[in-house]
Amino acid sequence: MRLAGARLLDERDLPGVLGVLDGDPVTACMVAARVEVAGLDPWRLGGEVWACDHRSVRGGRLDGLCYAGPNLIPLRGNSSALRCFADRARRRGRMCSSLVGPAEQVLGLWQELEPDWGPAREVRADQPLMAMARPPAIPLDPLVRPVRPDELDRYLPAAIAMFTEEVGVDPRAEDGGASYRARVAELIAGGRAFARFEGGEVVFKAEIGALSTKVGQIQGVWVHPDRRGQGLGAAGTASVADRLVRSMGRTASLYVNGYNAVARAAYDRIGFTQVGQYATVLF
Repeated sequence: MRLAGARLLDERDLPGVLGVLDGDPVTACMVAARVEVAGLDPWRLGGEVWACDHRSVRGGRLDGLCYAGPNLIPLRGNSSALRCFADRARRRGRMCSSLVGPAEQVLGLWQELEPDWGPAREVRADQPLMAMARPPAIPLDPLVRPVRPDELDRYLPAAIAMFTEEVGVDPRAEDGGASYRARVAELIAGGRAFARFEGGEVVFKAEIGALSTKVGQIQGVWVHPDRRGQGLGAAGTASVADRLVRSMGRTASLYVNGYNAVARAAYDRIGFTQVGQYATVLF
């Protein structure tokens, strides 16, 4: 169960892991959303959860915690813990498309991994993590609504455009878009994709990506290029945040690139406040 100091956790560790995740539910939302549903079994979880500690017996404090799946997400750890996670990640081989999470942990882990995994396609070191637990401070867009399953083909082009613009790669590149289409269809089926349609075309979209028992993380905010600067992004995002806060009883959260002054100003107007700092390393 040990490899280079990082310990693979299992169901016996679940109470301790849940305690860590509950201690900072906004920061931990992406991992908590998975663990709360699937526990710590790697097959059900779709990844592994690692700890870096020097305990001879179970129980006690988890000083380092990292999720390794489609994304590598270090949630807690000092420099020694990050070295442990880097050692295990190197031996496991890179199976993730990005490192994402608290900036201090992500950038520290990347410093350890870069000699072997680098260069990165892009490092986004400044991503304010924002949250709000109250209804939005601006009017909602009454035309923003959940996307219906039969609207997948109309919604998908906007989702692809958003992903390509934001991440810098076409999500259809590897398998013709089958896996991305399935993921979008899953979000729609779960009532977590929202859009404003005009003439059958999406002019605003956003999704609730990770959804834990306490927090929902908004992702994929996009406005059609022809409609930008008209307030659709702020009103639409407010509508999704309102759904989370008032209808679902969650804190609404998101993270944004620090250089995106327009988006940050819109989120401020909606009522989001910065509660942390994220970073992302893209491969």
